[in-house]
Amino acid sequence: MTSPISPEAVCPTCATAGTGRFCANCGSSLEGATCTGCEAPLTPGARFCHRCGTAAGAQPSVADRLPTPSGGVAGSLPWIVAAIALVVLLAFLGGNRFNAARGSTLDAPQNALPQAGLDDRATQPPPGAANPRGPDISQLSPQERAERLFNRVMSLSGEGKNDSVQFFAPMAIEAYRLLTPLDADQRYDMGRIAEVAGALPLAAAQADTILQRSPSHLLGLILGARIATLTNNATARKSYEARLLAVHEAESARRLPEYIRHEDDITNAIATARAAGATR
Repeated sequence: MTSPISPEAVCPTCATAGTGRFCANCGSSLEGATCTGCEAPLTPGARFCHRCGTAAGAQPSVADRLPTPSGGVAGSLPWIVAAIALVVLLAFLGGNRFNAARGSTLDAPQNALPQAGLDDRATQPPPGAANPRGPDISQLSPQERAERLFNRVMSLSGEGKNDSVQFFAPMAIEAYRLLTPLDADQRYDMGRIAEVAGALPLAAAQADTILQRSPSHLLGLILGARIATLTNNATARKSYEARLLAVHEAESARRLPEYIRHEDDITNAIATARAAGATR
């Protein structure tokens, strides 16, 4: 008994006509073939899909592989694009109205952020009132800027505001470093800032440098004595104070600008040295 001959079928992969269970050209199954367009089952021997008309073995198009408009991305894409465009348009219109309401003052100098510790624009007094904080920092020379920061740090230290001292001290020290080469007055200022900020090695270095250039300079001796006191170096403190008492009259007679500027420090240091000498 002979087996029935299978009807001729078209390979869904390579579209080659053939019989049997597999394609003689590419080896794909000829049984249970489905349409590449709509995935409907194809009858054996069919050359076209009875549902959508796609040729057997045809490759699906890109559009066929996209989700359907009823719920897929392809159908939603136009709406997504439209929504994004609407949001951008509303933001643009809103920004224009906001800027128009504020006018052109956004670019005015008074709207710039003040420099921490330097700029007075953030606290300008009302028109006609006196300015208790001095001129704008942009009008100051580098020396005036450094001296202003020195005064601020010393004032904050005297008020016990250590957090503020730590905030302003680095700016003040940097302002003095920009003045190089530093003279004795500037080194004393930087040393005092470093002292109250706790940077004792930096302060000691300023005292040493002053005294290397002028061994009897009052500010160098005063700064050295202060650092020796803070580091509990009694021997060094006695030495500095003894030298200070020995030279202060001759040095004071020179009336150096830094002696006049720091007259209170000199007076207090001499009084302290005399009191310490009387108790020793």
